[in-house]
Amino acid sequence: MSGVVYLVGAGPGAPDLLTLRAAKLLEKADIVFHDALVHPDIVALAARAEKIAVGKRCGKHSTAQKFINKRLVDAARAHAIVVRLKGGDPMLFGRAQEEIAALEAAGIRYEVVPGITAALAASAELGISLTQRGVARSVALVTPRVGEGENSSEWARSLANADAGAIYMGAGEADAIAAALIAAGKPASTPVAIVENASLAQARTIFTTLAGLPRLAADQLTGPTIILIGPQYRARAAALVGENAEGGQPIPREANG
Repeated sequence: MSGVVYLVGAGPGAPDLLTLRAAKLLEKADIVFHDALVHPDIVALAARAEKIAVGKRCGKHSTAQKFINKRLVDAARAHAIVVRLKGGDPMLFGRAQEEIAALEAAGIRYEVVPGITAALAASAELGISLTQRGVARSVALVTPRVGEGENSSEWARSLANADAGAIYMGAGEADAIAAALIAAGKPASTPVAIVENASLAQARTIFTTLAGLPRLAADQLTGPTIILIGPQYRARAAALVGENAEGGQPIPREANG
């Protein structure tokens, strides 16, 4: 008999945003494979479990996905409750489908436990809705990141065709992001809100435009970052940094709202 693998969303960062179901599973887990960006206090909930870091971070050593898949299958054959703990929500840019495919191929039972994704946490941090009646009725969730051996993505076209968008894993590619979106038809004056460390005490926001995105994102951001784009950010940007939003400066959490 094999155990069950739970693909659990750890949420955007703050431990108190973890779901009750996720917390209960961590308390009962025999072994936990966790991402690098999961808050230590969340990992600590798995007090009785063996804990193995397998996360991926841009520019740093990471565990190969095929190896993670094998570890999950092997663990399920040795333990009753296996938790794969992922930042945000497992089903959004979390490579969960590759792990699900490996588990299904091995005949291992699994369940997915949702978590709060970064775009929603960033929206809450700003106090600005991702959708607004009459302003932003469609939202594209995209990433410019393309893995080795993968086909190129039409992410810029998808976002350009939506009213608003959230860009994951893009802070290190600000130049390319701005150029791609402008080339796809987004005006250079399109408002941008950058949120670093969403949901955490050290959260910061920067308001700018597509034209100003490259010089801001590349120099000032060190924590997990999401880039939000859309007309709903224009009023806040004007109020905080003036009409010339391209000169935006980081705004700490206590100054938001």
